[in-house]
Amino acid sequence: MALVIACAGASIACGTPARAEGRPAAAPVPTVDAVAPELHALYVDLHQHPELSLKEERTAEVLAAALKKHGYEVTTGVGKTGVVGVLKNGPGPTVMLRTELDALPVAEKTGLPYASQVPDVMHACGHDVHMSAWVGTAAVLAANKQRWQGTVVFIGQPAEETVGGARAMIADGLFTRFPKPDYVIAVHDTSDAPAGTASWVPGYAMANVDSADVTIFGKGGHGARPEMTIDPIVIASRTVLALQTIVAREKDPSEPAVITVGSIHGGTKHNIIPDDVKLQITVRTYKPEVRAQMRAAIERIVKGEAMTAGAPREPLVAFSQGQDATYNDPALTKRLAPVLARALGDANVSEGRPEMVSEDFGELGKAARAPSVLFRVGAVAPARFAAAKASGERLPALHSSTFAPDPDRTIRTGAAVLTASVLDLLKRR
Repeated sequence: MALVIACAGASIACGTPARAEGRPAAAPVPTVDAVAPELHALYVDLHQHPELSLKEERTAEVLAAALKKHGYEVTTGVGKTGVVGVLKNGPGPTVMLRTELDALPVAEKTGLPYASQVPDVMHACGHDVHMSAWVGTAAVLAANKQRWQGTVVFIGQPAEETVGGARAMIADGLFTRFPKPDYVIAVHDTSDAPAGTASWVPGYAMANVDSADVTIFGKGGHGARPEMTIDPIVIASRTVLALQTIVAREKDPSEPAVITVGSIHGGTKHNIIPDDVKLQITVRTYKPEVRAQMRAAIERIVKGEAMTAGAPREPLVAFSQGQDATYNDPALTKRLAPVLARALGDANVSEGRPEMVSEDFGELGKAARAPSVLFRVGAVAPARFAAAKASGERLPALHSSTFAPDPDRTIRTGAAVLTASVLDLLKRR
């Protein structure tokens, strides 16, 4: 089966197999183009009705209905609001395809005619694009069962933005109640590339993330009599600066890591020295040993600065919201990279680079003990991307209130990536 993307329109076309001697050529098979109006309407609906993590009831109903329409056996309420659709098509491997359901607590400022109708909630990360491409893939595979054999499991995962949804679905029996995958695939859009393109990263693709909540204690008093106090604001200020030396001076320069103090809170008035100050820190790494090193160094420095200042008690350091890195199986990535190049065209597929953002997609492959890969697809209208590159303009990034993808082209490209991957992994024998 020839799967081709017309770069100008990013539309999928399934070619007709060559005529065998004495036998008629197979009839043309349905394509994503056949359901393009349905996918556009779905995207607009999802964009206008975003829902926050673990509150995706309406979104789950919409996706469940779409899968049922195309003949999938559907289960809802997995991991609270998750959706699972299964389509079996004879003996063969099982491929799992994941999309995310949740939106972000962001007030949309795109000015689009189909902007979010939910106050202060927006699909600012492209999950509406992912869901639409996922449904498009489900439709094409269901219409082309003569082209593949095996089982596909489509999962709509809640709470990706709070990195809890994958674990919730796993805890609710994702790999015991449903076919266990041999491969796990997903796509994620990016504002760093034009729509119609895709990229792949072997190995570590997204980072471990840890959140640290720190409380530094002092001895409060009058701002005019600092000698009578132990000022936690000064201790906190020294701590923030000292934390930067972990990455700059303690870590192997060839191993990526980020330590960012995202918030500092303390005090109530100009002339009052408070009793405590709170810091919130995010930590990003790839390798487990670097992750452990960063956490230990943060605790050491926080406690050391307090001790040096004579603080009345040891600071509290609590790590939470831990999420493991997304690791793309190198062998699977190497196998599928040329498949994407054939689908999209060599010029539209390239090797990407790892990022320090985080995802919980990797939890699925790790729990299933199956190779997994997450591909990136460009989301910016090509002309807009070219103009920004020429002028040096910074385009709105994911999680921005003004992020607005080129929806139809991005959806079709995402569907092409997912469909081409499945057709290669589930080749009919």
